[in-house]
Amino acid sequence: MDINVINLKDKAALIEDIHTYRRVARMNDYEFKLIKVQRTFVWHKHPDTDEVFYAVEGGFDIELRDKTLTLSQGEMAVIPKNVEHRPVCRELCTIMLIEPAGTVNTGDAGGDMTDTVIEDI
Repeated sequence: MDINVINLKDKAALIEDIHTYRRVARMNDYEFKLIKVQRTFVWHKHPDTDEVFYAVEGGFDIELRDKTLTLSQGEMAVIPKNVEHRPVCRELCTIMLIEPAGTVNTGDAGGDMTDTVIEDI
């Protein structure tokens, strides 16, 4: 096992394509994934798991049906399972997601934004 310090901004600098998930670490059955993004995502929920969003670079909104969470760089939010949500990134930002391995990014919605390929960086 190789144990190292992980610098999220250095890892983010390695990501050239937007809207492509990159795994930076695993812990037990959880994955820590980075994505550079600038888009409005689909409304969806995850029936079996909570999901963590952490703003590594820039800021973004997470729309819920009854309110909007605004995250600035360095802030995070936990979205409980079965809560419908939609990330909205008006400007390019880097987000870290923490969730169980195999969690589908579009949850119960499916569709064109579903990403099943996650590479390590």
